[in-house]
Amino acid sequence: MKLLMLGGTEFVGRAVAEAALARGWEVTVFHRGNHAPPEGATALHGDRGSAAGLAALEEGEWDAVVDTWSGAPSAVRETARLLAGRVGRYAYVSSASVYTFPPTPPFDEQAPVVAGSPDATDAEDYAQAKRGGELAATEAFGDRALLLRAGLILGPYENIGRLPWWLTRIARGGPVLAPGPRELALQYIDVRDLAGWTLDALEAGRGGAYNLVSEAGHATMGEFLESCVRVTGADAELRWTAPADVLAAGIAPWIELPVWLAAGEPDEAIYGADVSKALADGLRCRPVGETVADTWAWLQSIGGVAPQRPDRPVVGLPPEKEAAVLRG
Repeated sequence: MKLLMLGGTEFVGRAVAEAALARGWEVTVFHRGNHAPPEGATALHGDRGSAAGLAALEEGEWDAVVDTWSGAPSAVRETARLLAGRVGRYAYVSSASVYTFPPTPPFDEQAPVVAGSPDATDAEDYAQAKRGGELAATEAFGDRALLLRAGLILGPYENIGRLPWWLTRIARGGPVLAPGPRELALQYIDVRDLAGWTLDALEAGRGGAYNLVSEAGHATMGEFLESCVRVTGADAELRWTAPADVLAAGIAPWIELPVWLAAGEPDEAIYGADVSKALADGLRCRPVGETVADTWAWLQSIGGVAPQRPDRPVVGLPPEKEAAVLRG
């Protein structure tokens, strides 16, 4: 298989490119040149944000393309139109955020989605931008477009900061604010499981939308944080705190306490996707302990400081705010 990876040097794109190379696929990585592509990939340089940025893609044929773009949908439109006659299938990494908020769990791929336009030239609204990207890919490729509506993505190479923040915080040791309840069911996907399923789906000729995330409750908040304590070997004490107390302290779920969403809040609906379609088509998710351990090993290998996407907010709870809650 010949794969064109749009991106391919960070997080999801890198995981897909590395998985394809491990299968013996011929991989071309199209990127801006800011980071080195995986060893063994052919590099093409360009910038999808400029008028002439797609020049390097004007020639060439591939069996499939994977696109992780989360900016203006018009960039997906232009790329998909350019490649439509020379690429077999187009996989667009979208998001469960495209569903009308808050979705009613369990929501499958037929649930209502937000409005979006393939012609939009901005990405101020993330959900609408991702929906616009879906429409752009489908407009050019029809049923050859594969739409991956991913939920929370964790694992090595993460440049959003969620799991790296928890690992770094717990590695410092001492009392750790652990937002309850411990049994809170999480729903996420390891980036490598996302990559493997995507490549399988492209080989099988699949198209259409898929919710791509683990089953709800694949892990709990307790299992997640206890795995962080275990792999870091830290002298950390998880202080389980009632959601009402966390919220009363003015702590923002998801941003200041990554991964955590308060039970009963509208945001919790994000952990309610029906993934039966993806499971029927081969999705398998590794244990949370493996995701946490491998992310810690990767983080240590790069000096302990994870990369940070400049277009995403920095996550994590300030130490003084955590200390105040623990004292109270």
